[in-house]
Amino acid sequence: MSDYTATVRWSRDGARFTDNRYSRVHRWSFDGGIDVRASASPLVVPLPLSSAEAVDPEEAYVAALSSCHMLFFLSLAAKQGLVVDAYFDQARGRMEKDPSGKLAMTRIVLRPEVRFDGNAPDARTIADLHHRAHEECFLARSVKTEIIVEPESPAA
Repeated sequence: MSDYTATVRWSRDGARFTDNRYSRVHRWSFDGGIDVRASASPLVVPLPLSSAEAVDPEEAYVAALSSCHMLFFLSLAAKQGLVVDAYFDQARGRMEKDPSGKLAMTRIVLRPEVRFDGNAPDARTIADLHHRAHEECFLARSVKTEIIVEPESPAA
């Protein structure tokens, strides 16, 4: 069993608060010492009460799922003796009303592009690696969001 921690800090900084016009900007701190500026998404809370320059929970959710998939893909490829030179994914999450009418992250599409060292495996092997990575990803198994993996074909 493993435990993971994150510290989230916010302060009112003199805002009235009860009028709902307070800043949503806050800090995330992680055990390795990294400190990240975070905020509600400007798509959820209008500027200037949020910050477009900060990471929002929705972006972090999409990034965490993409990262988890990538890490398992790389591990599986290495175990098969495949050398990955680069991995790029511009993942996208969709926020919309779920069947109960509440907003939820209902779909995440991963579009990984993987570049190998020149001896790229065939498309079937790549698809199998992505399938296995998805099945192994702890986060993908932990959420009810539909997560779709649409790997990009490697450049020939």
